[in-house]
Amino acid sequence: MARPPALALVLAAAALLSGCSVTPPYQHPQMAVPASFKEAGATWAPAAPADALDRGPWWELFQDAELNRLAEQVQLSNQNIAAAVAAYAQAQAVVRQQRAGLLPSVSLSGGATRTGGEGATRSGLSTQASLGVDWAPDLWGRLQSGVNSAQASAQASEADLASARLSAVGTLASAYFQLREADAEIELLQATVEGYERSLQIVRNRYSAGVVAQTDVLQAQTQLANARADLATVRQNRARFEHAIAVLTGRAPADFALARAQWVAAVPDVPVGVPSTLLQRRPDIAAAERAVAAANAQIGIQRAAYFPNLSLGASVGSGGSSVADLFKASTLVWSLGLSVAQTIFDAGATAARVEEAQAAREGRVAVYRQTVLTAFQTVEDQLTVLRTLQEQEPLRREAVAAAERTAQQLLNRYREGQVGYTEVVTAQVSALSAQRALLQLQVNRQLAAVTLVQALGGGWQAPWQAPA
Repeated sequence: MARPPALALVLAAAALLSGCSVTPPYQHPQMAVPASFKEAGATWAPAAPADALDRGPWWELFQDAELNRLAEQVQLSNQNIAAAVAAYAQAQAVVRQQRAGLLPSVSLSGGATRTGGEGATRSGLSTQASLGVDWAPDLWGRLQSGVNSAQASAQASEADLASARLSAVGTLASAYFQLREADAEIELLQATVEGYERSLQIVRNRYSAGVVAQTDVLQAQTQLANARADLATVRQNRARFEHAIAVLTGRAPADFALARAQWVAAVPDVPVGVPSTLLQRRPDIAAAERAVAAANAQIGIQRAAYFPNLSLGASVGSGGSSVADLFKASTLVWSLGLSVAQTIFDAGATAARVEEAQAAREGRVAVYRQTVLTAFQTVEDQLTVLRTLQEQEPLRREAVAAAERTAQQLLNRYREGQVGYTEVVTAQVSALSAQRALLQLQVNRQLAAVTLVQALGGGWQAPWQAPA
């Protein structure tokens, strides 16, 4: 069977034109990247390809076995991560769906009909079967632009998944460190309550002996009651952190308990690297960049409306009065078709859609640049916080040591009747405040380190991402 010359010419032209594309070439959004972080100074070690963040789980830098165990549970059971995984799978399915549009669609149909009845002139069986092929050549790159847009969106969804993992584990680490700080504060307040109980007994003995006034007893009772109330508040805070950890690991708070344990208050040295690596590590920046690529592909999709759509169709079928007739050459019927559609006038709707797509791309570029600037700001902020807290810790320890010595000396002098109990209370309150401030500073250093790791992207790097 000879192919009609006109159809052969159409197919050849379609094959040649299918490589054309009206989508503008994608250019990575440009950003002015500083040579180094302003607040890094000489304190921070530069990141290297083999640094701790690139080797694997960043939470292991804190050297806490219980945190490592909980982080693994979050990876498996956190529902926000599960939702991000489902969104990524959905995006991948959209890519496959768009790619399928580049290929011809093949359909097969068939049927059999029996006719008859009283008074009918003819009765019998009629059968038919047909095979059809439809293909719309991608002359102007519209379909390929759809594939590129869907693929960029899928890659953005992949980055969103990484961001969800980073956020979930970061939130877990923050809640865990605050829980362990609460454990240490509970231990401190329990020891403080025991000390205040001993002080109250000393005051009562001196009051019974007629050495001091009743106001000393009342002061000691007030101080003890306040310490007990503070202890109850810290226990409440610990319970809230435990509930948060339960939900992060995908469990109901009633089914989860975290025993008290020694707090590992270590703060790791986090390699900060150079600012350009931030553009490769942070998943939110990667997602913003992929959104720009998707928006760029949409311009090509809208521009393709300026050009005609070409559709090719072919079918071959057979029919007869029996199934055997379907396989006879004499009953074979074939058809070839070509259709072209072109919008002649749409009152500028196509131009408006192109302008809309271009504006959407510019908006995505602006979002990308703002995301990068915000990332730089967060890193600089956390470097400042960590440096300040590091400078404050030895001063806080010095204050704790001095306040504890003062409180003990005044209590000894009180026993000997050299000072009033008001001075003892003031010194003990100052000592407790200094101890709690030191604990808060230590947990703030860990929280700042977690935030810095998140700001640096947690070591995540997409293999498809273009260099910054």
